[in-house]
Amino acid sequence: MNKALKFFLLAILSLGLVFAAACGAKEEPQTAAPAEPEVEAEQEEQQPEDPGVVNLYTSRHYDTDRQLYDIFTEQTGIVVNVIEGKGDELIERLNIEGDSTEADLFMTADAGNLHVAKEDGLFQPIQSDILFGNIPANLRDEENYWVGLTKRARVIVYAKDRVDPSELSTYEALTGPEWEGRVLTRTSSNMYNLSLLASFIELSGSEAAEEWAKGIAKNLAREPQGGDTDQVRAVVAGEGDVAISNTYYIGRLLNSADKGDVEVGEAVGVFFPNQDTTGTHVNISGAGVVKHSKNVENAIKFLEFLSSEEAQKVFAEGNNEYPANPDVDWSDTVKAWGEFKEQNIDLTVLGKNQLEAIKIFDRSGWK
Repeated sequence: MNKALKFFLLAILSLGLVFAAACGAKEEPQTAAPAEPEVEAEQEEQQPEDPGVVNLYTSRHYDTDRQLYDIFTEQTGIVVNVIEGKGDELIERLNIEGDSTEADLFMTADAGNLHVAKEDGLFQPIQSDILFGNIPANLRDEENYWVGLTKRARVIVYAKDRVDPSELSTYEALTGPEWEGRVLTRTSSNMYNLSLLASFIELSGSEAAEEWAKGIAKNLAREPQGGDTDQVRAVVAGEGDVAISNTYYIGRLLNSADKGDVEVGEAVGVFFPNQDTTGTHVNISGAGVVKHSKNVENAIKFLEFLSSEEAQKVFAEGNNEYPANPDVDWSDTVKAWGEFKEQNIDLTVLGKNQLEAIKIFDRSGWK
């Protein structure tokens, strides 16, 4: 083969290799590799959504409540984060934190505390057909800023060995001379007593309420000290013959694992005053959705759960409170005390009359 022909063939071969290489380079982008991110995205979309949390500030510190937190989380996946404290301290904290708060719900004892939180602008209106179907209107704020979840009656507790229940009749009767040096109760600054007096202001007027406060102050067996359980123990110890107390404290003593507590509970009787007149004072524990909540939907779900028959039974059986849901039975302990007539008032007045109650107590001599 002559040199010219060899050169010609080599040239054609070189051009073919270049063309093949060029074609191969153009085909590379058509490989399947770029599809992998799309598969990963599809897998991410199929992952279950995190149900989130609900952050609760509460002045309640009961085992029943902690049990309910766990049940709610098991059923919904929503984690309940809890900060406990006194009602007034938590209200102050919410005011300080403002719109930077992590709280979604504020739960506390007494409609008076709930009213203070509402007046401070700490709540937002609640909208829930489920919640409103479970809890009667008289146990909710008139504008639905808070809702009651449990009830407790403020009764007269008496020493069974020294007091015949036939001697008892009304709150007002405890101001009589026969009870001088025999009455035990908490301080006048206690929210339970403030709400009790606020109810008297609503039902009988400020003048009658002040007369009652002065009469109780005159008949006290000792200077007010301690909580309701301390008053009951003092009755059994003989420091006084009667005490003003919330019912669930007696239920707690009767159902205690401590034999001594049970003996204290069994040594006293529970009397519902004012059955022929205005009825026995009843208050609540309740909650509201915090104004600056970041988890409103979860907060309302939690309230709906707490108002359900399942949760209300736990409140009733575990803490011997009266259920706010009327479809739920009382505990056997509470049933044993019998049915009673309640005060017929809107609970919002307990907060509205609070300032007047403070002024009356200040004038009454009740420390």
